[in-house]
Amino acid sequence: MYSPDYIQKKLLANKPRLAFDSSKDFKAQQTAMREKLRELLGVEREKVDLNLVVEETTETEKYTEYRINYDVEENCKGLARLCIPKLNKEKYPLVVVLSGHGTGMHIQMGENKYQGDNAKEGDRDIAIQALEKGFATICLEQRGFGERRTKIAWNQNDNGKPRCAPTAMINLLLGRTLLGDRVWDISVGIDAALTFPQIDATRIACTGNSGGGTATYYAACLDERITVAMPSCGICTYEESIANVPHCTCNYVPGIAKYFRMGDLAAMIAPRKLVVVNGREDKIFLHEGVVKTFEVIKEIYKSAGVEQNCSMVTGEGGHRYFKDVAWNEFDRITNKEFEK
Repeated sequence: MYSPDYIQKKLLANKPRLAFDSSKDFKAQQTAMREKLRELLGVEREKVDLNLVVEETTETEKYTEYRINYDVEENCKGLARLCIPKLNKEKYPLVVVLSGHGTGMHIQMGENKYQGDNAKEGDRDIAIQALEKGFATICLEQRGFGERRTKIAWNQNDNGKPRCAPTAMINLLLGRTLLGDRVWDISVGIDAALTFPQIDATRIACTGNSGGGTATYYAACLDERITVAMPSCGICTYEESIANVPHCTCNYVPGIAKYFRMGDLAAMIAPRKLVVVNGREDKIFLHEGVVKTFEVIKEIYKSAGVEQNCSMVTGEGGHRYFKDVAWNEFDRITNKEFEK
């Protein structure tokens, strides 16, 4: 009787204020949506000079790896591992690879660093997968993970686990969000990659699993340089994901459900290409909710006249990356244009 559950469920069921409407002008809606999303994420901030530093260069048989740092904001540095294949090409397409809730970007590079790491489990060595396809990759260390964790630790013996909560909650005091920080950092990471002349600025994809999938989706909404977005296990209705099952605080954006369904955000990605990957047995981004969200996405892409530019593929498993179905669909939807 006194529980807040009823009113919250009722409010979540209301039609969001900026829900996509196929009867209205597409471009006008897209512009209004981007303006509101930037505000909600708290990404209105000034760019600074990159001051890029190559910390280390590593030569392997198949690629050259540059460990780089650069300024993402005043008094804040980003960190990434940029890998360029040795295929004697003048230009390489770039895949931005985003870590999920794990111990850091080394997992996406197929490396184990902490006790309990298993980079091969769940196909999480995404950067290696992309390199094997002949793509350049930039594997970003996201705020809250790995070497970019806060020094504020509620458990000092956390064995490298994410520390999103302190950063996310302090951001709320500042009118920012941790997800917004990550979206900002992705755009600056692309800036950093493009300082290398071997990178083709016209062919940039972004992918990641879980928190990396969520960041992929939101980043593609705001950065139009991302020509293909392939989020994995990070897209669902709010009602059947972050409002239904316990999630990390970094998933929550104040006021977002008042303005958008998660599927509505795809109006900011269309007409660019979007592949939604999910797991049929995912317990935190429920399959039923992913299907509902993709129905909204399909309607948006149909209204944009590019229904063929979005797709959804489902892996037979839980909350993980599914490299075979993901990259097969990536090749199909891009007509293998990234491999030219």
